[in-house]
Amino acid sequence: MYASAVIGGIAITLLSGLIQNTPTMLVGAAWYGYPMAWLIRMIVAPQYFPWILEPPQLIVDIIFWTVIVAVVLSVYTKIRKKSDKLR
Repeated sequence: MYASAVIGGIAITLLSGLIQNTPTMLVGAAWYGYPMAWLIRMIVAPQYFPWILEPPQLIVDIIFWTVIVAVVLSVYTKIRKKSDKLR
């Protein structure tokens, strides 16, 4: 179950990189990732490599989504065991 939670957490984190999470007053960059922005695209100076990866925020996102997936899998497993006992 824990391996599934980690794989699910990593998958959801990578998918959250498609969600723009830029603060309203920020100009010159676009932030991606949810709940923490871990991928930043610089708009002001695009002649350089415009993508910046923030590893600490990426790790926090992976941990966050892994915990969420683990809780969901745990609840699903308990509900399924109860329904199997009722049969």
